[in-house]
Amino acid sequence: MTAAPAPAAPHVLDPGTARRRYMTVSALFWFPIGLYVPSLVLILGERGLALAAVAAVLSSQGLTVALLELPTGGLSDVLGRRAVLAAGGVLSFAGLLLLALGTVPWVLITGVVLMGASRALASGPAEAWYVDMAQAHSGPEAELRTGLSRGSSAMGASLAVATLLGGLLPWLFAGSGLAEATGGLVLPLSLPGLLSAALVLCYLAYVLLRLPEPPRAPSTLRSVLGSVPGTITSGVRIATRERVVRKVVLTTAAVGAALGAIELLTPGRAAAITGASESGAVVYAGLATAGFASSSLGARLAPLLARLAGGSGRAVLTALGGMACGLALLGVSAPGAGESASSPAVVTGVLGYVLVYLCLGAAGPNENDLLHHRVASSARATALSVQSLALQAVASLGGLVAGLLPLGPLPLLLTAAVVSAGALLWVRAVPDGPRPGHPDGADALAAPAASGEPGR
Repeated sequence: MTAAPAPAAPHVLDPGTARRRYMTVSALFWFPIGLYVPSLVLILGERGLALAAVAAVLSSQGLTVALLELPTGGLSDVLGRRAVLAAGGVLSFAGLLLLALGTVPWVLITGVVLMGASRALASGPAEAWYVDMAQAHSGPEAELRTGLSRGSSAMGASLAVATLLGGLLPWLFAGSGLAEATGGLVLPLSLPGLLSAALVLCYLAYVLLRLPEPPRAPSTLRSVLGSVPGTITSGVRIATRERVVRKVVLTTAAVGAALGAIELLTPGRAAAITGASESGAVVYAGLATAGFASSSLGARLAPLLARLAGGSGRAVLTALGGMACGLALLGVSAPGAGESASSPAVVTGVLGYVLVYLCLGAAGPNENDLLHHRVASSARATALSVQSLALQAVASLGGLVAGLLPLGPLPLLLTAAVVSAGALLWVRAVPDGPRPGHPDGADALAAPAASGEPGR
């Protein structure tokens, strides 16, 4: 008589359910961000901050993310994914309220810093939760690419819709007398932030109720503080020593250089085309929406690209090659200082922009499919934080360098060369699945156990 299969642990979801919940939590997290981003710079200006002060306030968010990226990734690997995601939701709620209702600089700066801390907390735990769940159900060779692509697609679609809505909402309430009725506390530009804060509560409830986790050993403050540094050290070690993960981090850095240049140069290019900053902002919002939608489509097509190319590594090579071509199109169509753009140049630039984000979406899930098969669960969020830190740091540097170069093709053609160099890292075939010789990948990157002793 054949024994019945053992029932799955109550905290383990089947792959389809885990995938749907990962998609939902990704969309719920990024929708509020997309909603408030179009109005962020404008509301800081409406509250009396000069442009230089606005730039300084926004840089504090990037600095906060960079400083907290690795510690919060380690915290997720020690305390659990759900607790860290929930903490990020609480900080996001507080930050959005301060940004929407703050009227003095220190309140606005506090709001931006809280948003940066929230981004750092949420940069990897949701994806790490999905991979943990898939491997708990199907083993270390679980198919991850489909779920990762669906999560990235949900993020891109959410950002596309939210960015469009966030740009329209203040316009719909312009001239409504809202500021006068509230004594200047609530402006039309405050509405995206207030709506975002309400949606963050939905995100928080979903995280707490719909993302089960296996029970963990009780952690004390001493054990957490002792284990997180060791986890961070492990993350840095794997990023430098494990060949495939090192390629992923270097590729992410190359993409960061491109994104930093694009985000700096595109708004000014849109304003130059339309002849005014206000109309240029509308054009840029529409272009950003198209970019997010293209990224969503690219992520959705990532598994198909891997099948056609012959594996995740070849898919990354193909996607990055396409991204370099898109950057080249942006570069050759860019007018120099004082020059006006012709209609063919505008069309070429738009095609290049869309191609960049389409290929960006296709590359991400394939890169992370390779990464997760070489990283143990105990340091998975830390590895994602290393990857995110590479993106953030090099994007900031890329934007700085692009700003120092003369306007025209040069900045974007240089970033096309950088991305091409990143693509060349994948010319040598990389096998899918766990690292050969290490079927569970656990020795590739494993964090020290939570204890009173610092990790070594």
